[in-house]
Amino acid sequence: MTAPNETIDDGPPPLTEPADLGFGHVVAQSVRGRFLNRDGRPNSKKYGLGAQRAARLYLASLDATWTVFMSWMFGVLLLMNGCFALIYMSLGGGAVRGTETMGVADPFLQAFTFSVGIFTTTGTGAIHAFGTTANWLVNLESLIGPVTLVIAFGLLIARLTRPRMRIGFSESAIIAPYEGGRALMFRIVNLQPGELSDVQVRVNLARFEDFGGSRERNFHALALERNSVEFFTLHWTVVHPITADSPLAGVTPESLADSQAEFLIFVNALEETFSTRVSQRASYLWDELRWDVKFASIFANGPDGVIAIDVERLSRTERLDDGATRTPAPQERGVAPKSS
Repeated sequence: MTAPNETIDDGPPPLTEPADLGFGHVVAQSVRGRFLNRDGRPNSKKYGLGAQRAARLYLASLDATWTVFMSWMFGVLLLMNGCFALIYMSLGGGAVRGTETMGVADPFLQAFTFSVGIFTTTGTGAIHAFGTTANWLVNLESLIGPVTLVIAFGLLIARLTRPRMRIGFSESAIIAPYEGGRALMFRIVNLQPGELSDVQVRVNLARFEDFGGSRERNFHALALERNSVEFFTLHWTVVHPITADSPLAGVTPESLADSQAEFLIFVNALEETFSTRVSQRASYLWDELRWDVKFASIFANGPDGVIAIDVERLSRTERLDDGATRTPAPQERGVAPKSS
């Protein structure tokens, strides 16, 4: 059988070849890296749009972990109040008066506490600014403080109300035995406590192929054993059976490496908490594929009547005999397997 990266005809690619997923013909042929990073972010940049710092900061604040987000938020607020406190101190000891009622001797802490009261509009009690410059500084801080707090809490609310899903993917995709032949497989699991339903998966293969002496990258949609599931309470092993009609028919580790194959994965689902559809992407390169293995059991002992899995076993595999899946199966040549 002709290997996937060998010349299969003398003409151009057939008109039924799948589209390029929106990358464009020129990009598809010129790119030598991956199209998608493992975390699903496009491996691309756009120039000529300016720095877009505000928009990028907003998106980064939504994607950051809660620990990072809260640390940055409180850090920025403390830094701003610290800067105002230093400015108050630079105006001299008489710029902030009434501090004797605080019971604090440290000048910086006195100025910092006064600044926090102005910044947050909670009030400063008997402490007040004295002098023209100090009062203008109070007016400035009383404007900057509330605006900053509105932005900070706006980001906090946006994070709390943003529908999202977090899918965990197995570290590697594998070529494993399947119904007397072979299949491409990978596992996914919902890492969020919120439930997902009507989960749909699409897998596309991008690789270089030879047509009449011309080497071109083409995209193929891979037919899956199951394209969607209604309930996604545990895990899902996504399977592409390698048959005679599969773009992977006859594939070997060497041919996959030569074609610089990349498997592009698109997942979308209904997020039940916010009742809206969410999506996530990922990809596996040819060297992130494992051969001669199968996935180990992910199920764990749970309470009576409860089905349980151990997510830490998501990527766990069991070793098979050498050559168990590196060798093309008879079905890939259109030959039915012999019954035992």
